[in-house]
Amino acid sequence: MKRSHFVRAGALALCATALPAAFAQQPTYPTKPIRLVVPFPAGGATDLFARTLSQKMGEKLGTTLVIDNKPGAGGAIGSDLAAKAPADGYTLLLATSSTHSIGPAINPKLPYDTVRDFAPIAHVGDAPSIMLVPNSSPAKTVREWIDYAKKNPGKLNYASSGNGTIVQLTAELFKSQAGVFVTHIPYKGTALAIPDLISGKVDVLFDSLPTGMPHVRDGRLRALGVTSLKRSPLAPELPAIADVLPGFESSTWFGLYGPKDLPADIVARVNTVANEAVRDPEVRDKLSKLGIAPAGSTPAQFAAMVAQDAGKWKKIITDRKITSD
Repeated sequence: MKRSHFVRAGALALCATALPAAFAQQPTYPTKPIRLVVPFPAGGATDLFARTLSQKMGEKLGTTLVIDNKPGAGGAIGSDLAAKAPADGYTLLLATSSTHSIGPAINPKLPYDTVRDFAPIAHVGDAPSIMLVPNSSPAKTVREWIDYAKKNPGKLNYASSGNGTIVQLTAELFKSQAGVFVTHIPYKGTALAIPDLISGKVDVLFDSLPTGMPHVRDGRLRALGVTSLKRSPLAPELPAIADVLPGFESSTWFGLYGPKDLPADIVARVNTVANEAVRDPEVRDKLSKLGIAPAGSTPAQFAAMVAQDAGKWKKIITDRKITSD
């Protein structure tokens, strides 16, 4: 009996020493390539941002982030795919304000819930817009343009990239805070509106900074201000519209999500790597050329930011009766 007890005790001791070694040899995340779903077409701002970010994140994670463009339905197709993917960390989503702030208010019949069906990971970037007017406009500043619009109610117009887009919502937010009445003219993209803006057929356009500034620097258009809360380092010569309309802010944000129930350790790992990536000088330089300011956050901070942003746009969409039709 004593010998048997000794043998069992010895076996248990051997197992106890072997277990830590076995656990130490377990592979850690990630062990294979990660799919990064981009819910917009290749070549666009979100896609270019994804490719810049994924390269540096892949280096830090020791794997490859494979870009998977799934455009359609304003980003809903790709977002739905990511929401329904296994919660193992091998499918991530690069979302934007269009998919998670504006989309739910514009389309209440989305096949997913932007809060319940996703695990927020990190806020990684912001792209402000600029207020553009023709060179023939009598306004040289945001204040002068507001005064001009108030003296000509219903006579001025603004262009957008389509109904329900961030471009239209930015203009409607501006109208709401400035107390002006300006007619909406939707286009199929801001690129199609630029010629009419240059010619003076359109009075104002809130275009993205990277696509709008070249026309300003070439002398074809005039920029009155930027839509970030403060001057943007991407165009430091432009004052913030918020200097005239306190609290005015409109930016397209970019953020990483995983499917709901994504393990906390994976969320923490990806969050750390994403924050390190956007602080990298090489990444920051590439993003500045895309007109995107790097961000960075905890998962909780990201979730809170999106909730606040969604609330702001929902109010504008509801008050102004904006639809995607």
